[in-house]
Amino acid sequence: MKFKRTFLIVMDSVGIGAEPDAEKFGDAGTNTWVHTAEKCGGLNIPNLNALGIADLADIKGTHKVSHPNSYIQTLREQSNGKDTLTGHWEMMGIYTPNPLITFTDTGFPPELIKELEEKTNRKYIGNYSSSGTVILEELGEEAMRDGKIIIYTSADSVLQLAAHVGVIPLDELYHCCEVAREITNKPEWKVGRVIARPFLGTCAKDFYRTSDRRDYALSPAGETSMSCLKANGKDVIAIGKISDIFNNVGITEGEHTTSNHDGMLKTIEIAKNKDFDGLCFVNLVEFDSSYGHRRDPLGYGKCIEEFDRDLGEFLKCMRDDDLLMITADHGNDPTHTGSDHTRERVPLISYSKSYKNGKLLDERDTFACIGKTILKNYSVSPTDNQIGTVINELLAE
Repeated sequence: MKFKRTFLIVMDSVGIGAEPDAEKFGDAGTNTWVHTAEKCGGLNIPNLNALGIADLADIKGTHKVSHPNSYIQTLREQSNGKDTLTGHWEMMGIYTPNPLITFTDTGFPPELIKELEEKTNRKYIGNYSSSGTVILEELGEEAMRDGKIIIYTSADSVLQLAAHVGVIPLDELYHCCEVAREITNKPEWKVGRVIARPFLGTCAKDFYRTSDRRDYALSPAGETSMSCLKANGKDVIAIGKISDIFNNVGITEGEHTTSNHDGMLKTIEIAKNKDFDGLCFVNLVEFDSSYGHRRDPLGYGKCIEEFDRDLGEFLKCMRDDDLLMITADHGNDPTHTGSDHTRERVPLISYSKSYKNGKLLDERDTFACIGKTILKNYSVSPTDNQIGTVINELLAE
């Protein structure tokens, strides 16, 4: 074992250039990193710059530097999708050949809505694809006035339920989501995630989503790198929505977060005070949920800069035998059309104080190289279903 503690931080949706097959997803020419930086007039990210992010693209505000303590490269997604589940699952070795079912163009079938209403004793409105903030402007007042729940979807395989928690208590909303998850386990309706979207406010002008979101996901379709680590006595600590994404499979302990900053504070606290042996897996969702889907490049850029400041504090806490890996799960170019994810490569930045020969590495053809490398570090064997290869440079020094 080279590293005792591995920190894997996912900058949710911060992709770095269209995949070769992006055109079939309607995403040709997308680049979340580059286009965000352009719209912001440059990004002030000294810590990411020092780790070598400028090696990957012409990101305004950055410049190429020597970075002996970090290796940097890009990864392509092998799975057929551009959503949270397939991206995270692939990092942990799971290949998803067929896209999860979506209801983007049709909404959910009347039979599903009818069963949901009968089992929850609530009425549902909406039932179309929309941005979560837009649909609150359109239907939030009716939902609050009449005690109804907004049901909607997106280009992803999701069923989302939004309720005003001043009218419908949070526990009831969660119960409705549990019922919806049970219903959508049927093969013909099997969405990847059911998501609780609680909101507050007084009218369409000031409705806002709270931090009490909860995801009810399918379990991974096979053994993951996390499951292998756990089975071999290693710690697998989940921060943010990692527990939801993996349906708590392969996790030894987890904690939800209220924001990117909160997620980084919790991760910093672990780095300072927890002598664990294994993986701390962190998802920072605000890039995606607050700025990417809302097509807000200026907010997206500020969010990246905030992460960079928190990253600086985290780096101070790292031990000589720690490994930090920073990546993403897909793109969400805030300058692109629509409001959904974009099919992009992702960066992988690997940092350790023990590295002396850090450099730009070749692109890999799957996110699963992350999980395979982590397993190799701990001398844990993957299961036969897991894809990917070890990035040997990360373990060679």
